[in-house]
Amino acid sequence: MAQRIRLRYTKRGRLRFTSHRDFQRAFERALRRAEVPMAYSAGFTPHPRVSYANAAPTGTGSEAEYLEIALTEPRDPEKLRELLDESMPVGLDIIDAVEARTSGLADRLTASVWELRLDGVDTAEAARAVETYLAADTVEVQRRTKNGMRTFDTRGAVATLDVLPVPADRPVDNACAILRLVVRHLTPAVRPDDVLSGLRAVADLAPPVPAAVTRLAQGLFDEESGTVTDPLAPDREADTAASPTAAVTADAKAPEGPAA
Repeated sequence: MAQRIRLRYTKRGRLRFTSHRDFQRAFERALRRAEVPMAYSAGFTPHPRVSYANAAPTGTGSEAEYLEIALTEPRDPEKLRELLDESMPVGLDIIDAVEARTSGLADRLTASVWELRLDGVDTAEAARAVETYLAADTVEVQRRTKNGMRTFDTRGAVATLDVLPVPADRPVDNACAILRLVVRHLTPAVRPDDVLSGLRAVADLAPPVPAAVTRLAQGLFDEESGTVTDPLAPDREADTAASPTAAVTADAKAPEGPAA
């Protein structure tokens, strides 16, 4: 294996309904079209060495999905990103690429920022429901799993939950509350729809139509600032430190020694 590349991609518009398996098929076709020199797994049925990290649930949009590919020959990350993006359906867009110079990408995905658009819900009503939810010590909901119904707490995973201000250009007769939610990635995983179920349970908040949910970011959660950091930043920093230009700049800034 000569190189590892980490990619950030989106699920927009109607493509938010693409399942993870459908995305895998589309991405592997894009790899072939772009003639990417992929490394393959061993065994009787070799597969391209692609590692997917914490994919968003089917039906939710996302601006921050991540994967990593292994190559047999080095490639420029940005040129590779452009080739792959041209080969993907519009809506499944490859928007960022870096060479993997650090380990543990999955370990840096500890929280997600979500936006929930609640059409038909008044902002004041949403604010009251959020206040009630945040005041609770625990908010239990049920979700059907492959092992049957499971009851779990959603409140502990929610780091922040805010109601955004009403956009100035929104029609006054079109109620729509927008929530911004930061959820820690715990076990069991708490999804945005679980939080909506919790809001219904503790505050009787029931949007008349399904919420439009979009993941805006995911990465390490900073407890002090309450923000989620870019998980590709350590690779960018390591790349800058390792580049010849950085080395020349460092030498130019180094203090001169005493004259002989």
